[in-house]
Amino acid sequence: MKDLPSITAFILLVGAIPFFTDSGVVLNFVMMALYACLLAQAWNVLGGFGGQFSFGHALFFGTGAYVQVITQVHFGWNPWISIIVAMGMSAAIGLFVGALSFRYGLKGSYFALVTLAFAEVFRILALSVSFTGAGVGLMLPLGESIGNMQFASKAGYLWLVLGLVATALCITAWLRHSRFGAYLQAVRDNEDAARAIGVNPFTIKLWATVISGALMGAGGAFYVQVFQYIDPALAFGPHTSVEALVGAIVGGMGTLWGPVVGALTLHVLADLTRNLFGQLPGINMVVYGSVLVLIVMFIPRGIIGIKFHKPKQSHPIPPADKESV
Repeated sequence: MKDLPSITAFILLVGAIPFFTDSGVVLNFVMMALYACLLAQAWNVLGGFGGQFSFGHALFFGTGAYVQVITQVHFGWNPWISIIVAMGMSAAIGLFVGALSFRYGLKGSYFALVTLAFAEVFRILALSVSFTGAGVGLMLPLGESIGNMQFASKAGYLWLVLGLVATALCITAWLRHSRFGAYLQAVRDNEDAARAIGVNPFTIKLWATVISGALMGAGGAFYVQVFQYIDPALAFGPHTSVEALVGAIVGGMGTLWGPVVGALTLHVLADLTRNLFGQLPGINMVVYGSVLVLIVMFIPRGIIGIKFHKPKQSHPIPPADKESV
């Protein structure tokens, strides 16, 4: 795989940070930046490579988060098993939503609105049933140990999310160089042309939704393990969906490192804004919206798509030969 050396270098570089500093502020910043990268990479699989814009990726995030906490609180499962089941359930929800949407030919703004509607439906369901804690939410019991996926230091959580991001990067690299990835990008560019060469757009888009849902579910499971609490607004609210899609768009959709760059940029801006204005309600959404507008207007390919060209030297046109005039 051509991208393996760069992915390996990224993992080693970021994974070594806890060995050089034990600052909680630094480790927390890196951990949350990686968490944002995971969400952006998850959205990028479907929105960037597949061209299927989703406004409701919180649907998969919330599913993963609730499965992670419910399996532990109500059934006593080990969290390492729970996170696998959480990813599987989020993938299953992706399969259901994708099958329902693509079977009826929904795409573009229609597909985006359907995902948003499903996220809202799941939020209302989570508010209404008792096993999700209803409006109060659910809290994980404290039990600090590696086996319980509750670490004494932020370094443990950093390495955990780094492993999830590495998985997402490997999947993205596979999409860049595999036959399935080529089919997915062909469907994104022109469904009719892809169908003419024997590609089944329904199946390709469906599998992309499954993969994207599984990665987003992993993000939800990780969130629960770090903060040990979830409620319907946190799980299925629009903030998570916006963070995922804006990170991918700002960095560069359909690329390997674009979502990483975009998520890191937004995370830095969000921290700077928080330091300037404090915990002002909705300030992060203002920042995300402003950055998105600027990127769409001036850098539609995202930060990773910026190309620096050397100015071309202008050569004076030689005067025409008098005899040839």
